[in-house]
Amino acid sequence: MQAIQKVRHRQVDVDGLEVFYREAGHPDQPTVLLLHGFPSSSHTFREVMPTLADVGYVIAPDLPGFGMSSSPTVDKYEYTFENLSWTVENLLDRLGIERFFVYLHDFGAPVGYHLATRAPDRVRGLIVQSGNAHEDGLGEQWSSAKAYWADPTEDSRAELPDWLNFAGTRDQYLAGLPERLRVLQPPESWHLDWARMSRPGNIDAQFALFTDYANHVARFGKIAEYHRAHQPPALVLWGRRDPYFDVDEVLAYHRALERMDAHIYDGGHFLLETHGAECAELMRAFVLDNA
Repeated sequence: MQAIQKVRHRQVDVDGLEVFYREAGHPDQPTVLLLHGFPSSSHTFREVMPTLADVGYVIAPDLPGFGMSSSPTVDKYEYTFENLSWTVENLLDRLGIERFFVYLHDFGAPVGYHLATRAPDRVRGLIVQSGNAHEDGLGEQWSSAKAYWADPTEDSRAELPDWLNFAGTRDQYLAGLPERLRVLQPPESWHLDWARMSRPGNIDAQFALFTDYANHVARFGKIAEYHRAHQPPALVLWGRRDPYFDVDEVLAYHRALERMDAHIYDGGHFLLETHGAECAELMRAFVLDNA
């Protein structure tokens, strides 16, 4: 029988930013770094951390601008995924963590891939859950975003969906799901997200990261090089009803990586909200097999 692992909640100064993180397990175990996406925080990992902590030292930070971490305005902090990755890297260094597994979800994917391509030998393996790294995952729903990135004018911005509001935040969890899956989603998740996004200047910060996602897409070639050259073991988890990243992305990972295991569930973008127990067991086994 597995021991019940407790999750600890900490706050630390990293280069002048207050970074909140959740921690579980013992530092002597292999580190598992959990990187959340938009618009969430480490709160998304609350159900899987106790299971993972049985085999790993689990760290789940709130990225700057998210959750309980500092949210400086755009005139005081440059919101790019590379900058976020340096904050995470400095947190890892402060905690004395050299090598780690990394969980990539949504906006967490560009952060994690900056870490991986900067220092490939530090990454023990990838756990990818709706973390895009190929054109295959960017379907027609990305057309207006690509148009804006190519021509960032007020006219092209006006063609973007209106998602930086409460309804858009809720849709990250519920969009594309039938009622039987919607009722499994705890509403406090999007209420918490929106409360943090409502901080002064945070909408501008989120839009800055959306704009910088174009630079992540431009790095797909570099990421493909990393996959080819280093062949990290990978566990890919996907919700087939994810309205943002097409399930074709799973096959793109399959073509690139020799040691890759994929599981597609009847879920959405926030798969851990409905399939946390199933995913936690797969992640636990993946860490055990590749530690």
